[in-house]
Amino acid sequence: MQEQPALIAICAVIGLCIGSFLNVVIHRLPKMLERQWQDDAADLRGETLSDEPRISLSTPRSRCPHCGHLITAIENIPLLSYLFLRGRCRHCHASIGIRYPVVEVITALLSALVAWKFGPTIQTLGALLLVWPLIALACIDLDTYLLPDDITLPLLWLGLLLNLNQVFVPLDSAVIGAMAGYLSLWSVYWLFKLVTGKEGMGYGDFKLLAAIGAFLGWQALPAVILLSSAVGACVGIGLIVFAKHGREKPIPFGPYLAAAGILALFLGDTLSKLFVPV
Repeated sequence: MQEQPALIAICAVIGLCIGSFLNVVIHRLPKMLERQWQDDAADLRGETLSDEPRISLSTPRSRCPHCGHLITAIENIPLLSYLFLRGRCRHCHASIGIRYPVVEVITALLSALVAWKFGPTIQTLGALLLVWPLIALACIDLDTYLLPDDITLPLLWLGLLLNLNQVFVPLDSAVIGAMAGYLSLWSVYWLFKLVTGKEGMGYGDFKLLAAIGAFLGWQALPAVILLSSAVGACVGIGLIVFAKHGREKPIPFGPYLAAAGILALFLGDTLSKLFVPV
């Protein structure tokens, strides 16, 4: 019990730093993938590849999108720099997006909650390795309607690897969870397409639910699917009615799956008993 407050504080600070890194992933990974796809397409057509410099998660250095001012180390301290600069670039005083500190704070709070929930155990490490990618995936999907395989597939295999030692659930439950997570949304996708002729969701959603099933087991899937579907439907209806969101314009499902997965992580036993009565 004496170790718990220190662990919570340490995880919160680490969460702030990870949140800053997630902002980089959210911004750069889709651009990196788009460049790779363009190069692959050009190679297949026998065209000359673009000679524009490539970006990665580490290069080039972060800079202000308005004036090009390179962000110094003192300007890149998670949350504190944003507050000190009052949300503006030090050089041109252009506004800095509020999402940067929001992602950092959410990551810190969820990391602290993980430490509070699981304490000094291997489950804390496993839960953090689930929560952090889910935050990145939710934001990327909001921006680009994309759930990159570069995150979803390693997350799936990591869940199975952790559950070799039953970190969250027995291995058989994790394997069935991964299979059922993928196949359930895959079946809905093809049923919807056969009935309407349209694609109701992307393959990334299948892989994300499979990853959640690999971590939390098949017992968590009914709650995750129902919660994400209910919230997604309510938000979608609200956007159409109040924000004049076009009916034909897609609404990303990944953020709702990610949020439901995080909720199932913290309230797994309660939700499983509610949706999968023994």
